[in-house]
Amino acid sequence: MGQSILKTEKGRIQQALTRHQLLIEGAGCASCVGKIEDALKQVSGVEDATMNFAQRVVVVLGNVTDEQLINAIEMAGYRAQVMGSSTEKEALDEKSKADFKHYKQLIRNMTIALGLGIPLMVYGFWTGDMTVSSTSEQIAWLLVGLLTLGIMVFSGKHFYIGAWKSLLHHSATMDTLIALGTGAAWLYSMLVVLFPGSVPEMARHVYFEATTMIIGLINLGLALELRARGKTSEAIKRLIGLQPKTACVVSSEKEVDIPIEQVQLNDIIRVRPGEKIPVDGVVKEGHTTVDESMLTGEPMPVEKGEGDDVVGGTLNKSGSVLFSATRIGKDTALAHIINMVKRAQNSKPPIGRLADVISAYFVPTVMIIAVISALVWLNFGPDPIVAFALVSAMTVLIIACPCALGLATPMSVMVGVGKAAEAGVLIRNGEALQTASKITTMVLDKTGTITQGAPKVTDIVILSDTNEETVLQLAASLESGSEHPLALAIMDTANERTISLKKTDNFKAVIGHGVEANCADKQLLLGNEKLMRAKNVDIDGVEEEIRTLASEAKTPMYFAIDHKLSAIIAIADPIKSDAVNAIQRLQRNNIRVVMVTGDNQATANAVAKKVGINDFFAEVLPEEKAEKVAFLQQQGEIVGMTGDGINDAPALARAHVGFAIGTGTDVAIESADVTLMRGSLHGLADAIAISKATLNNIKQNLLGAFIYNIAGIPIAAGVLYPLWGMLLNPVIAGAAMAFSSVTVVTNANRLRFFKAQGN
Repeated sequence: MGQSILKTEKGRIQQALTRHQLLIEGAGCASCVGKIEDALKQVSGVEDATMNFAQRVVVVLGNVTDEQLINAIEMAGYRAQVMGSSTEKEALDEKSKADFKHYKQLIRNMTIALGLGIPLMVYGFWTGDMTVSSTSEQIAWLLVGLLTLGIMVFSGKHFYIGAWKSLLHHSATMDTLIALGTGAAWLYSMLVVLFPGSVPEMARHVYFEATTMIIGLINLGLALELRARGKTSEAIKRLIGLQPKTACVVSSEKEVDIPIEQVQLNDIIRVRPGEKIPVDGVVKEGHTTVDESMLTGEPMPVEKGEGDDVVGGTLNKSGSVLFSATRIGKDTALAHIINMVKRAQNSKPPIGRLADVISAYFVPTVMIIAVISALVWLNFGPDPIVAFALVSAMTVLIIACPCALGLATPMSVMVGVGKAAEAGVLIRNGEALQTASKITTMVLDKTGTITQGAPKVTDIVILSDTNEETVLQLAASLESGSEHPLALAIMDTANERTISLKKTDNFKAVIGHGVEANCADKQLLLGNEKLMRAKNVDIDGVEEEIRTLASEAKTPMYFAIDHKLSAIIAIADPIKSDAVNAIQRLQRNNIRVVMVTGDNQATANAVAKKVGINDFFAEVLPEEKAEKVAFLQQQGEIVGMTGDGINDAPALARAHVGFAIGTGTDVAIESADVTLMRGSLHGLADAIAISKATLNNIKQNLLGAFIYNIAGIPIAAGVLYPLWGMLLNPVIAGAAMAFSSVTVVTNANRLRFFKAQGN
C-alpha cells in the first residue's frame, strides 16, 4: 500500500495525498515512459505520475487504489507490481531480487540465442554460402529455420509480446523495431527455404543468423545495462544501511535490545561507543562525540552533551549516552533524507523532458525511414534488389532503437543526486539540479549563513587594575538577570570557561542603555555610552578603541565597577571559519556573491569586507529579501538564494534555486530546492560543482545517443554503398545498438568518482 504524504511545492502545503510505488515490466525505451505516465495521469484521483526509466519504477501521487493504477498500466500494454514493502530497505531488496531474476532470464535468453547464432555466423564466414540452391540445402535450412523460430519464441518473446501490445494501443516502441527487423528477416528466410523458385537466384540468401544474433546481443546488452544500473542505487543503499536493526531501550532500570521498528516516542535509549544511533533524539545523560559525516559530509566528529540533538544513523564514537527518542520510523531525519533523494532521482530536469519528447516521435520516424530505404533499394538498387531492400530496412530498424536516448538523463540524475547526498547536499528535484549549474549570482543571508548565528564575546579590553576573569565573572553575574542576546553571549562565555557566578542585588534594566546591579559589595554598570554618561562614568580616552572594534563588526559595551570604567567587552556574531574560502570558491567560478542582512550599513560593510564580498544590501527586513532577489533577477541574473530555510522562505521561493542551510536534526527540506546538511558554505560550491558535472554528463550521454542514431541510420540505409560498396550488417547493428546503452550507463557511473575540488 502507498504511504500518506504531504505534497508541497516551494513551501506551500497542499492536500494530503497517497504515494504509490510500482515496478514496471515491459518498458523498453524512453517512449514507453510517456505512454505509462499519460495512462496513469488519466486515472481519476491521480495528481502526478513520474517514471524513472533507468530504475523501471513509477511513483504516483493521488487518492487512488493500487488496482486502478495496475489496470491503467496493463491497458497501456505493460505489466506492473506494487512495491508494497513496509520499509525502504525491504522495497530496495525486493527490487534487487526482481532485477536479479530478470538478469538471469536475460543471460539465459542470450546464451540460447547466441548458441545457435554464433555457429551460423562462423559457418557463413567460413563458407561464404548461406543460400538455398538444392533440396538438401532446403531441408537443412528448414531445420535451422524451425530452431530459429524456437529461439524467437523462447529468447525473444518479450520483444514480440511488447510489439503486439503496442500495436493494439496504436503506438510503437523499441520492441516494435526489434520485432519488425528480426521478424522480417525470419519470414524472408523461410520464404526462400520453402519457395526458392519465387525468389531470384541471386537473392536466395537466408538471414537466420541475423535473427538469432540480434536477439542474443540485445538480451546481452539489456543484461549488462541492468547490472550497471544497479550501481546507481548505491547512495540510497548506503543511507539505508546507516540505520541499525535494534535499539537498546532502558526501562525500570533494565536495558533491553528491541527491533528498531518497536521503538516508541520518548523511549530512553542507551548508545555505547562504536554503536550507531538508532533514531533521532535529545541527550538526557552523558557526553560523547558523534561522527555525522555520512549525513552531513562533515569529517570532524561533533561533541554531544545533555540537551543536544542526535540523529539516527550517525556513529557514536567515544562515550556512552542516554537519549530520549523524539522522531521514529518515517519521521526521522534519515527517513526524510532518503525520501528526498529518491524523489529527486525520479524527477526529470528540463533537458530530460526534451529527450522524452524526441523519443516519442523517434520510433515512428525510424519506421518511415526504414520503409523509404526499402523502396529506394527496390527501385534503384542492384541485384538482388529484394535482399538489399530487406537488409537495409532491417538494419535501420535494429540500429535505431532509442534505448541509449531513454537512459541518457535518468542515469546521470540518479548518480548525481546520490553523489550530492553523500556530500551532505540534498537536491530536491531535477530542475534544481539543472538550474544550479547556470547560477550567475549567489545571495547569502548574513546571520547563520556567513556567520555562526550565535553572538559571542570576542574581546575584553582591560582598562583598570582588575583582570579578565574577574571582569567576565562580574559581567556574567550582572547579566544573569537579563534575556538579551548580548547578555546570553557573555553568560555563555563564562560557562565555557567554567567561571562561577555571584549573587546580584538591585538588578535594573535601563531600556536602550544597559543594565546595573550590586554584586560582591560593588556597583556594576554594563551598557552603552548613554548609560555611562547618565551615571557620570568617565569614558574619555577610549574613543579610538571603540571605533576600531565597531569597524570590525563588533558591538562594544562599557563595563564599570563602582563608577570607574574597568573594561570594554566586545561581542560579535563570529564569521564561520571556512566562509572566506567557500566564498572565494564561488567567485573563482565566476559567480557574483551578494550579502543581504538586516544589520546597519557599518556592520554590513565590515562583515562584507572580512569575507571578500563587494556587493551587499543592508538594513533589509525579512519580508524585503525576496524583493532584493527579484531586483537581481530583473537585471538578467540567474539567482541562487541561501538562508536558514524558515525566516528566508519567501526569498528562497523567489530565487531560481533556493539553498537552505540546515543541520542533521532540523533540515529545512521543504523550504528550498537544495538543502545543505552542514552549516559550511562549501556545500554551495559542492552543489554547483556536482550540478555542472551531472549536466555535462547528461549532455555527453544525449550527444552520444543522438550522434549514434543520426550517423547510424544513414549508414544502415545504405548511403555509403554507391561510393564504397559498404552496407552495414544487421548483426553489427544489433550489437552496436545493445552496447550503446551499456556505454551510456557506464558514462553515467563515472559521476560516482567525481570529487568537488576546493574544500
